[in-house]
Amino acid sequence: MYLSQDKGAGVKMKTKQESIFSSKTLTYFLQLADTMNYTQAAQLLGITQPALTQQIKKLERTVGAPLFYSVGKKLHLSEAGRTMLAATHDIYEVLNRAADEIQQTTSSETGQISVGILASVEDSAFTAFAAEYYKQHPDIELVYRMMTRHEIWEQLENNQIDLAIMYLPDPTIKNWKPYDTRKIFDEQLMFLHHDDKLSQRKRIHFRDTINSPWVTYPEDYFLSHLLKEAYKNQMVDYPKAVAQFTTPAQLTQFLNRTGVNTALPMTYYQAHREQIHAYAVSFEPAVNFNLSFVYRKGKEVIPRIQTFLDAFYAYLDDEDYLSRVHDNRVTLNE
Repeated sequence: MYLSQDKGAGVKMKTKQESIFSSKTLTYFLQLADTMNYTQAAQLLGITQPALTQQIKKLERTVGAPLFYSVGKKLHLSEAGRTMLAATHDIYEVLNRAADEIQQTTSSETGQISVGILASVEDSAFTAFAAEYYKQHPDIELVYRMMTRHEIWEQLENNQIDLAIMYLPDPTIKNWKPYDTRKIFDEQLMFLHHDDKLSQRKRIHFRDTINSPWVTYPEDYFLSHLLKEAYKNQMVDYPKAVAQFTTPAQLTQFLNRTGVNTALPMTYYQAHREQIHAYAVSFEPAVNFNLSFVYRKGKEVIPRIQTFLDAFYAYLDDEDYLSRVHDNRVTLNE
């Protein structure tokens, strides 16, 4: 132990380990272990690469062994690094479980609910629900964040968001043990085009969709990955993309102005048909997935989360709302 004393303050006692095993240091370690790239990890953390390197070296000095090693340009976890990674996950799991247990005794009518929404998801229904929920629960603060898939999983793991709204299945996540899901609704990708000759088709084969250029989601987005797998399974080349955007509204605007093709979730097309100047048809075979809530196990029994979920599904089941969606009267401005 060592002593430190601020002017005018009493003597404080710290351990060296307490200053090194900080939440910040462990977060840096987890980010590097996830990306296995100092430059990429530093960018995601919003710090310089030397600052990240310094923190990792401090951590390695504390544990007395290297946590990473390089083979050529590729970074790997050492045996000590794998032990440290498992221990860090255990630490966060204990803290998250303790936080959830404490929150289970709180009121359902007060507090904050933080929701991470995948950036490519059409969010108008969730925004409309938030307004209705506020009228019934004015002391609950709702925080909606549009996020990438990577950000969602990181913040779920660190208990920084209560719920995630995202597309599933997600093959990139190998350990589903800490998480539960609740399906919101089934989804399907629709092919959007401007070819009058194809306008009467109810379904279209993948080979008939590649004659014109496309606008797509970025390559690392779930829907792009899903679509690429579908084309691969049909042994058809993936369409040529002339532009990439992260939201369906951006894709729609580019589609309308250029006449290129794209693929959008069926619910988005149904809700915004009047703003989409293109024909829509299902793929053959269909590209199916679902939109779901994802959350850490135990979150659903926290009173304010349970009340929120129950209210959302009641709202979703409201016949008037669903009819407005299917009758195409829900607009971007509603």
